Amino acid sequence: MSAATHDVPVAAPLAPARWPSWWPLAALMLLAAVIRLSTLNLQSFWYDEAFTPVHVLHPSLWATLRSVVHSENTPPLWYVIEWADSRVLGTGEVALRLPSALAGIATVAVAWAIGRELEGAPDARSRRVAIGCAAFVAVNPLFVWYSQEARAYGLFVFMAALAMLCFLRVRREPTARRAVAFAVVGALALLTHYFAVFLLIPMVLALLWDRATRRLALPVAVAVGIVGLALLALISAQGGHGTQWIGRWPLRERLEAIPQYYLTGYSGSPLGHGIELLVALPILAGLGFGLWRMRGPARAPSRRALGGAQLALAIAACGVLIPIVLVAFGADYLAPRNLVAAMIPLTALIAFVVLWPGSGRVGIALAGAIALAFLLVSIDVDLSPRLQRGNWRDVARALQSPPRERVITTVELGSVPLEYYLPGLHELREGSYVTVSEIDETGYAPLVASAGEPPAPGFHLQARLDIDGLIVYRFVSSVPRRVSEASLRRHVITQAAPDVLVPLGAQVST
Repeated sequence: MSAATHDVPVAAPLAPARWPSWWPLAALMLLAAVIRLSTLNLQSFWYDEAFTPVHVLHPSLWATLRSVVHSENTPPLWYVIEWADSRVLGTGEVALRLPSALAGIATVAVAWAIGRELEGAPDARSRRVAIGCAAFVAVNPLFVWYSQEARAYGLFVFMAALAMLCFLRVRREPTARRAVAFAVVGALALLTHYFAVFLLIPMVLALLWDRATRRLALPVAVAVGIVGLALLALISAQGGHGTQWIGRWPLRERLEAIPQYYLTGYSGSPLGHGIELLVALPILAGLGFGLWRMRGPARAPSRRALGGAQLALAIAACGVLIPIVLVAFGADYLAPRNLVAAMIPLTALIAFVVLWPGSGRVGIALAGAIALAFLLVSIDVDLSPRLQRGNWRDVARALQSPPRERVITTVELGSVPLEYYLPGLHELREGSYVTVSEIDETGYAPLVASAGEPPAPGFHLQARLDIDGLIVYRFVSSVPRRVSEASLRRHVITQAAPDVLVPLGAQVST
């Protein structure tokens, strides 16, 4: 007998399942979406946000653009987007803030790509920097704040970040297609916010300086320059509407607010310098450790990577320092919130120094501490009314269904939110009189010494409300009484500029 032998195939061991390389970006974008979208209507509109639906947006796009010229101080792109958005979704808080939230989420992906480009070539070595840059943008309280505001700043941050990404890609691989993309995005950034010019200047100059990109940079500079020149007519027509408050804010305090905004967000001042220091410590430690590890030719990053980091520093420096220098020449538009887009190259630079491959696990730990500190402040804003926008929505609820025989005095920053939340209110004409049986005074600290005293003879205090720091005094009279606009304006409960509002149908006389 002969036995036949057969080879039995042996199954190869299964390779362990591997996560796709893009999963950290997907996780960070999901985190950014949760932070921004889940609390999009948590806070009420403040003055600037309410101003858009009350005074700027109209059924006609042409009428909206006319309002931008005569009542705003920002380029038109954001308002075109808001107009289209309002035609579809309405003018509620979520609807008007949604474009900013989507721009904020998309900025995380752009920050990831910037982090990869800074290393010189988007390969595995640059993945750590990409993760860090995207993580910092996803949870930084300043970026979160403007991702939840119905104004142009969230879109400004996105466009400026996208312009920086296009610039870095032209620098790495000079092609006509990449140069066109940079020119288009740069123009859109200018159409979003005038301060984009301070970020575009070092990018265009760097491309003009480099022989490899000079030929492509010339048409880019011309195209962006044409858009900038075209906007000069709009700037002249707008005439600095609503910027007077900037000059009244001491320059020293504005300069101090710039790092404060980055560390703890737009409303972080109530947290105090102690919290600012706690957030700053891991950033300073990460920068110090990263720079120390870069010492010596054996450890130093590649020449191209260092060049990218130096350009990020130059872009951030120009975005902050040029507006400061212009103050000395009488062009004082230095509001810290106008510098928000300059924080993108700064964030990329921090991520590069802290997380370049030579920083090892210590760098990863320090980057995690930075992201955690940012995240905790962002969560604190959601939990603490003192860190949020003034709660004019609940003030309006307390004054719901105003009778015709009522007048409301408020601070300037409260007038438009009250007009938004209490439709039908309008400003009482100067020099006129109104017949009312109720006077409601609203405002915030510091209160004047006479707060709580009757604003006119025959009225007595019925109630005092404290709504997350906004104060409401309600005075009533048993019979309607004629009160002058001048006396109401003089008798305000705070030291801020006052406004006097009356409902439609109020008995107004001269």
